[in-house]
Amino acid sequence: MTPMQLDLNLLAALDALLEEGSVAGAADRLHVTAPAMSRSLGRIRRTTGDQILVRTGRTMTPTPYAIAVRAQVHALLQQVQGVLAPSRELDLPALERTFTLRWHDSLVALGGPALLAAVREQAPGVRLRFIAESSTDNPGLRRGEVDLEANANPPTAPDVRGERVAETDQVVVVRRGHPLGDGREALTAERYAAADHLAVSRRGNLTGGIDDVLAGLGLARRVVATAPTEATALEFVRGSDLVVTAPESTTRRPVADLGLLALALPLDLRPAPVFLSWHQRYDTDRAHAWLRELARTALSSPH
Repeated sequence: MTPMQLDLNLLAALDALLEEGSVAGAADRLHVTAPAMSRSLGRIRRTTGDQILVRTGRTMTPTPYAIAVRAQVHALLQQVQGVLAPSRELDLPALERTFTLRWHDSLVALGGPALLAAVREQAPGVRLRFIAESSTDNPGLRRGEVDLEANANPPTAPDVRGERVAETDQVVVVRRGHPLGDGREALTAERYAAADHLAVSRRGNLTGGIDDVLAGLGLARRVVATAPTEATALEFVRGSDLVVTAPESTTRRPVADLGLLALALPLDLRPAPVFLSWHQRYDTDRAHAWLRELARTALSSPH
């Protein structure tokens, strides 16, 4: 084995170990035995002078050094693969890869099942890791910890790409029998503002764009509580006179399942956008481009 072959093998092993967080997972990913991957980890530790992964109970935890170099290792491996096989076609049936997707919870419910079904049909060796959004700004895309984001926010970092793939109108969700939905009076901005509201915010924000629109009309609403997800918010609505305002496309199915009512929002509010975001390192990654196309279809198609 030449030094170059050894270096490339270690780079691939290190990338798999950092991606999977375990020797067994990395071995499965690279189609080698667990003992062989353990030996590779030993050589990586001797080469770098760092433990890379350390055991904490029944799991393995990456060291600070491993976390710091994770994105660089992945980018280097992608570059090497592109140099050695620049014209290689994407072989989906043989593709073995794990993608990490940080999507807003309502978008996981909306497009996640369709995306997973398409992935399993075309590339059964690909695995998807849907993870929850953070309550604080998280540079996961830039660090290589997240492959694809989906939420209502366009990217602000210059090295992060963003594509608006869908948009949806906001609706007012109430329980059946709620005074706003009894049909006796039209739902006006004044009646809407006078109700008690529950806001959906993973950060616990009590105000938002709706309040700016209401302020322009000389109105204000009272938000009595916040909920981190739409699913949780709708459970509050089921047994109370609280009002939740949420995107129509992501609440259509749970509203029907829970026997709630969705009413037209009596405000001139711009539709809520849906953005897909990814780091520029994946612009020419064929597998990533394939996943982006499937995600675009899953999120933009009627459900």
